[in-house]
Amino acid sequence: MSVDNERLLRRVSDRRELLRSAASLSILPLGAGLLSACGEGGAGAAADTAITTQGAVRSSTATTSFTIAVLPDTQFYSRYATTDESEQFQRKYGSTPFAAQTKWIADNAAAYNIPFVIHLGDVVDQVGKPNQWRIADAAMKQLEAARIPYSILAGNHDVVTDYEYRGPWDQSSGTDAQRNLGAEPYLQWFPKSRAATQATFRERDSSGFHEAHVFKAHGVEFMVLSLSWRISDAAIAWARDVIRRNPTLPVILSNHQLLNIDKDGVSPLETEYGKMLWEKLIRDTDQIFMTLNGHHHGAAWLSKTNDFGNQVEEMVVDYQMDYQGGNALMRLYEIDFTANRINVMSFSPWVVQKPKATLNQFDRAVLTEANNQFTIPINFKKRFAGFQKFRPTLATTGAPILPVVKANLLKDYTDPVPPVMTPPRDANDFPVVPDTYAHWRATGGKAGQAVAIGETLADISGNGFDMTRNPLTGPAQVGDVIWTDDKHYLSSAPGSLRFLNSDKVTGRCSSFATAPGMGVNNRSFWDGYTVEAFIKVDANWTRENHRWCNILARMGNRGNLPGFSGGDREASSVLFAISSLREVQWEIVPASNSSQPKANWSGEIMANTWYHVAIVNDPATRDTILYVEGAPVLRNVNGTTGIRSQNVNQPWVIGATHWDGAMEDGYFGHIGELRLVGRALTPDQWLTARRK
Repeated sequence: MSVDNERLLRRVSDRRELLRSAASLSILPLGAGLLSACGEGGAGAAADTAITTQGAVRSSTATTSFTIAVLPDTQFYSRYATTDESEQFQRKYGSTPFAAQTKWIADNAAAYNIPFVIHLGDVVDQVGKPNQWRIADAAMKQLEAARIPYSILAGNHDVVTDYEYRGPWDQSSGTDAQRNLGAEPYLQWFPKSRAATQATFRERDSSGFHEAHVFKAHGVEFMVLSLSWRISDAAIAWARDVIRRNPTLPVILSNHQLLNIDKDGVSPLETEYGKMLWEKLIRDTDQIFMTLNGHHHGAAWLSKTNDFGNQVEEMVVDYQMDYQGGNALMRLYEIDFTANRINVMSFSPWVVQKPKATLNQFDRAVLTEANNQFTIPINFKKRFAGFQKFRPTLATTGAPILPVVKANLLKDYTDPVPPVMTPPRDANDFPVVPDTYAHWRATGGKAGQAVAIGETLADISGNGFDMTRNPLTGPAQVGDVIWTDDKHYLSSAPGSLRFLNSDKVTGRCSSFATAPGMGVNNRSFWDGYTVEAFIKVDANWTRENHRWCNILARMGNRGNLPGFSGGDREASSVLFAISSLREVQWEIVPASNSSQPKANWSGEIMANTWYHVAIVNDPATRDTILYVEGAPVLRNVNGTTGIRSQNVNQPWVIGATHWDGAMEDGYFGHIGELRLVGRALTPDQWLTARRK
C-alpha cells in the first residue's frame, strides 16, 4: 500500500471514529449529519452518506447546515504572546488568544459541524521575528492535531517587503513575482508540504503563496481559494485555471485585502486592489459566490452583481485594533441549506475563559451590532444553477447551529456591566488632584474666533504655567487656530482649540508653548506621571498631509540628552502624536533609562470623533499604560520611570512638535483640555470622573 493511500484510509478511519464519538455524546442534532472534510475521492462521500442515513426519519423542520470558522488578522496575538514582548497575555490572563481560538475550534468542530477553517492573513506582526512565527505555528498545530483542515495566506505583515497598493495596478510593485522566495519566512513556516497534510488540500501556485482546498458538507463540495498579499497576473491566471479545472464547485475566495470600511465604521468601501480582483478574477467567474478578507480594521458587508446577474457577497472582518489586539474575536459562518441563508456570528472564545477579576467593560463574548451579526439570504439552488445541480444530502434531524453556540458560550458567563459615565455639572466638575503640574484649557475666546498671536492658553492648576500662541512661521496664518465650544461629552472645560489648515507637505502649522524658565519645563517625573488630553482628529485628516501630527511635545533635540543612543536624534524627547495609521503614539525618553526612546501605541482611532487619552506611568510597577476612552491598549511599555528633561529651557509645546530647532508636524483637529500630573492616577481621578 502506498504511503498516500495509507494516509487517506487512516484519515477516513479517524473521521468515522470521531463521528461515532460525537454520536455517543448526543451532538448529532446540531450537526444535522456531521459532515466529511475529506476532499479526495469517494471515501469522503461514503462517510458523508453513512452519517446522514443512520435510520432516523427526517423531520420536516430539520436543518441541514454547517459552519466555517474564520480567523481574522492574528498578528498581535502572535507578537504579544512572545517572550520578546514580556508575554503580556500569559502574564495577565494565564492564556493566550491565538491558542484559545484554535483550541476552541479543535474542541468544538464535531459538535458545531465545522469542516473547515479559513485564516485571513497577517499571521504575525513582524515578519522577521521567529518567536512570533513560533506562536502562530503552535496555535495552528492544534488544528492539525485534531485533523481539522484549514487554509492560510500571507498578509502584508507576513512578507519581507510590504508594498502598499495606492494607485492604478502596477505589477512591478511587490507582488509574489518580485519576492525572493527562499528568504520568505511565511514559506518556511507554512510551506506547501505543510498545506499538503490537510485532507482538503488540492494545490498551490508556483510561488507557494496561494493555495486551493476542497471540502465537502452534506454531499456538496466547496472550494476555498486563498490568495496571499499582492497577487501577480501569473497567480491570477493560476487561480482562474484552478476554478476552470473544477467547473462544478462553488468557490469562497479568501484574500488579505479586498473590501474596506468607510469612515462611519459600518458601511463597505471598495478598494482599488479589490476592484482589480473584481475585474480580473471575480466578475466573470460565476462560481465565486463569497469573498472574505481582513487587513482593514472593523467589519462590513457588500453584495455585488456579477456578469451572470448573480450576487457575490463580499465581507471584511478584522478586529486587531479592538481591545487586546482583537480580544480573540473570530467568526462562524453557518451555511444553512434548509433556510437558504448564511448566518454570521462574531464572538470570542477567549473572553469567556479569562479570570473574572481581569474582565472590564471592553470584554464582550459576542458582538451583536449589525455589521458583526447578520444574515445573508441566498437561494443556493438558484445561485449555483449555472455550474451544478444542487443536491445536498438532507439532514434527518438538526437545528440551527449558531444559537446553540451562543447559548453554550454564554452559559456561565456574563459581559461586565460598563460603568456609568456622568457628564459634568459645571466647569469645575472634575477631580482636583495633588501634584498637578499644569492643566491647560481653551477658555479665552469666543467660539469661531481666531486665536491671536501671543494669546494665552490658560493653566488653571494655579501654578501659572500658561501657554501662549507662537509667532507665525512659513505659510501659517492667524486663522489657522480658532476657539470653539466643541468638546468631549465628559470634559468639564468650556470648549477646545481647533487647529485648521495644518499641512505636513507645505510645513504649515501653528502651536502654543510655555515660556522659557517656567518650573514645569524641567520636570522629570521621577515619581511617575499621568498625562491626559481630549482630542478629535479632523474629519478631513489624510495620511499624506497629516501623519505624525503632534498634540504635545517638548523643545530641544533628544539626541543632546547625555547617553542617548536611539534614532531620530533631532526629535523632541516627548512625542504625543497621531501616526501615519491614525494611531495614538506616546513616545518619550524615560528618566530611568534614557539611552533609547520608548513608545506606547493605540489602535487606529476614528476621525471626527472625540477621545479621552490618558498615559499613566507607575513607578511601583515601572509600567506605562496608554488608555483610549478608558481602555488600556495592548502595545505598552515596561521597565521605565519618568520623562527625561535636559534643562529648564525645554518648554512644553501644544499643537506641533519641535524638530531640530523648528516647529513641525502641526496637529489637525481639536485639542481640548490637557493635564500633566506628577504621579500615577487611577480612573476615578481622571478628568472624565466627577468631583467628590
